[in-house]
Amino acid sequence: MALVPYEEGAGWGARQLHSPWASYRFASRTIRLRQDWRGLGVAAVVWDAAVVLCAYLEMGGIDLRDRSVIELGAGTGLLGIVATLLGARVTITDRAAALEFLESNVQANLPSELRPRAVVKELTWGKDLSNFPPGAFDFVLGADIVYLEETFAELLQTLEHLCSEQTVILLSCRIRYERDHKFLKMLRGRFSVYEVHYDSSKDVHIYKAQRGSRKDDL
Repeated sequence: MALVPYEEGAGWGARQLHSPWASYRFASRTIRLRQDWRGLGVAAVVWDAAVVLCAYLEMGGIDLRDRSVIELGAGTGLLGIVATLLGARVTITDRAAALEFLESNVQANLPSELRPRAVVKELTWGKDLSNFPPGAFDFVLGADIVYLEETFAELLQTLEHLCSEQTVILLSCRIRYERDHKFLKMLRGRFSVYEVHYDSSKDVHIYKAQRGSRKDDL
């Protein structure tokens, strides 16, 4: 699941997280997502990192049409839904406990002709990776999935399994703690990593990673 820290009493932001619904406009469609803070916690609300990455995909000149995409730690499904609306074939993943909630948002926000292009599937990082063909995806997407240090090794293992030499990883996140820098250093040890976008209004970074020569540019 996409896990991020949360502080009670954070004003408007806290009220938005506790709202049962969140609405956004992407790919010329209104996307209305169910949220379930009380039932599923931080994995079932929309965080800024997902919104920023959706906007980047829509306006950043990345052509997703007929590309194979997998989203990790999908939570509410916003990012995977937007990728599907932009023409991709998307595997939208999270842990088992979130799948029913995730599936309901995906089905409610995709027109019937696009639903076959989006598959919701269980994926716990580092587990049962044989259920996913190695190196079969053009893009791997993740929004606010770098948080729990004890998951870093499994997340890296999962990324290595999913990626070919041509696969592009796009990760959006806030850099909150020293452990976030630690993950980026670990990622840089296995992939070439570049910061490709920073949204100062939301303090969200987007990193692009690919196999190949490693760069010390973080």
